[in-house]
Amino acid sequence: MKQKLSLLFVIASLLVCIPYYFSQQAQVKTGTETGVRARLAVADFQLRSSDPQLASMTRIFNEVLWNDLDMSGVFELVPKSFYPVKLPAQPQEVIYEHWQSNEVKAQDLAYGNSSVDRGQFVAECRLVDVSTQESIAGLRYRVAPDEPGVRTAAHKFADEIVLKIGGGISGVGQTSICFASDRTGNKEIWVMDYDGYGQRAVTNHRSISLTPRWSRDNSKIAYTSYRRGNPDLSIQSLIDNRLLSFPSFGGLTTTPAWAPDGERIAFTSSQTQDPEIYLSDIRGRNLKRLTNSRGVDISPAWNPKTGRELAFVSDRSGSPQIYVMDDEGANVRRLTTEGGEAVGPSWSPDGANIAFSWRKALTGNFDIFIMDAVKGEYIQVTRNDGNNEHPVWSPDSRHLAFESNRTGTKQIYIMLANGQRQKAVTSSGRNTSPSWSHFPEK
Repeated sequence: MKQKLSLLFVIASLLVCIPYYFSQQAQVKTGTETGVRARLAVADFQLRSSDPQLASMTRIFNEVLWNDLDMSGVFELVPKSFYPVKLPAQPQEVIYEHWQSNEVKAQDLAYGNSSVDRGQFVAECRLVDVSTQESIAGLRYRVAPDEPGVRTAAHKFADEIVLKIGGGISGVGQTSICFASDRTGNKEIWVMDYDGYGQRAVTNHRSISLTPRWSRDNSKIAYTSYRRGNPDLSIQSLIDNRLLSFPSFGGLTTTPAWAPDGERIAFTSSQTQDPEIYLSDIRGRNLKRLTNSRGVDISPAWNPKTGRELAFVSDRSGSPQIYVMDDEGANVRRLTTEGGEAVGPSWSPDGANIAFSWRKALTGNFDIFIMDAVKGEYIQVTRNDGNNEHPVWSPDSRHLAFESNRTGTKQIYIMLANGQRQKAVTSSGRNTSPSWSHFPEK
């Protein structure tokens, strides 16, 4: 009976998203604390013509660029109210003394101009070191003269700025988030830009689709689907929208996790009635059972740095807790040891930390915690805002996406890994189980 209740609890928390209390403990360093926190001025791009369409597109460009850099977490952006009245469009127009003044005190300056040329929106982008007056980057983007094109150009420039002066890791402007949404009346898998723009369904099973996860090259999404009446694993190509072959093992098959090598996938299957974690190739062949304990083992999450370890959830101790094992199923150790219910682990791309959702007291809510995977020290990064669950890392290890019911309906949020800048990126229907894409291939 205990096993049955535990199974019901974990599956309910996974499929329906179970509905907080804790004080900050030992300091855990996150990706937001790496790199140089430069004081950056971002001047609005100047128009090279009076075309009304150009003005509208440039406003979008300026807004997206600012928001990307503000959300990066690695800059101190100089408020635009401090900027000189005349903003530069070309190198000869930069008066460095103005940007070094006591009012501005900028260390770096991003600026440029926009135009329409041969039916395309053109952004000439520059990044300079204010103190040395040296050019850091000079780029030109030519894109379609519409909002998706203009946003793409702004994301690319923002990512380049983060790469050049934010610690050597690209920004996340060009990344995406997939998630499950019931806004059409059925639970389908959706995809959007990291900031919530361009939300679109990628499945149309008119059934229940859950727990989506990106492949390593961003070309496929694995998820649980009831399209054949049973909760089986499905893999869909985003290139041609084709469903790839994956066997039905019977029972529940869920929580897929792509291995860093891109050739294997871990998942939970109840083919023996007891939910356990298995490993196979991406076609479901060479099946290998990794766990063998009474109760539920679920939600595997790879260590992207080593590709040899997995975090997972197990109620073998009586309540769901976070464990770690190697990819042979050996060397199992428990990470969360203070009781409550800990679920939904996600390993940061740099291999340093594991984010998870923890309900410390049965009378409380779930909140997001981050644990140092080696030291076992942790911090709490959400509080006093309903249930916050299913955290997933961005590819730069500086951000988290998660689901929260803080407004009454479950929505997808993003935030810096230190808990700052929490922002909802969905609002229509109920949205759950986010997964953040990897960096796009160059």
